[in-house]
Amino acid sequence: MDIDFSNIPFPPTQKAKFNFIDLFCGIGGFRIAFQNNGGRCVFSSDWDKGAKNTYFNNYGEVPFGNIRLFTDKGVSDKELDALIPDHDVLAAGFPCQPFSRAGVSARNALGKVNGFLDTNQGNLFFDIVRIVKVKKPKVLFLENVKNLQSHDDGNTFAVVKNTIEALGYSFDCNVIDARTTVPQKRQRCYMVCFRDKETPFFKFPEFDGTPVPLKSILEKKVPDSYTISDRLWLGHQNRTAKNLARGTGFTAFTANLSQPSNTLVARYGKDGKECLIPQKG
Repeated sequence: MDIDFSNIPFPPTQKAKFNFIDLFCGIGGFRIAFQNNGGRCVFSSDWDKGAKNTYFNNYGEVPFGNIRLFTDKGVSDKELDALIPDHDVLAAGFPCQPFSRAGVSARNALGKVNGFLDTNQGNLFFDIVRIVKVKKPKVLFLENVKNLQSHDDGNTFAVVKNTIEALGYSFDCNVIDARTTVPQKRQRCYMVCFRDKETPFFKFPEFDGTPVPLKSILEKKVPDSYTISDRLWLGHQNRTAKNLARGTGFTAFTANLSQPSNTLVARYGKDGKECLIPQKG
């Protein structure tokens, strides 16, 4: 079926310089960057329904679901090779919850495993490895939380690095904070890996400059439905005080509008407690 790209915000590149695949694509943040640099997406995958809907609205394409439909043990290398198109760059921001400080803390509190022991999300890195072994892209562009580097006393990151290098790739990484480009403190570990031993010159860009303040994007007129009640705010404050005293759990504070917000998280859309905007009155 032909797709009508005339009414979507981010249509595909007309004259592509390279092809890429977009794994764990979310709403498509990586895709914008790659398209703006001449890339053409030939495959995307994510299992989150809401993210897939937004991705469709952005790009006119619905990502395939769970990547394990393609990497399961029952799928042969020959079948995987046929299912996933050839590509020059593999982009993957693999799930961070099993490695993030907040995610590990929550899992520990619930008596659940984290890191690679989490068979639902934590070991999806090895599904990337399976694809790399079969498709052999020229470049890997991977992303995860800053805490990936220190998780399990550095052992997790060592596995990632050693596994990629064993596949014949170079390995460069850097932690970049987005706060000078968007009004949010968001430190992420980026990994760029080239297949050939003779790798091209590569240097991570620097993002120096003044942090973007949260107030720069706030709308002046906001519907009342976006304002929490006094009762809910009081409840947030009470829970925050109790949890600070015991050293764990929910906390709620109003944001400093002259600074970037704290890192936004997926659950923000449910109750807004992570980044509350102060109001007069």
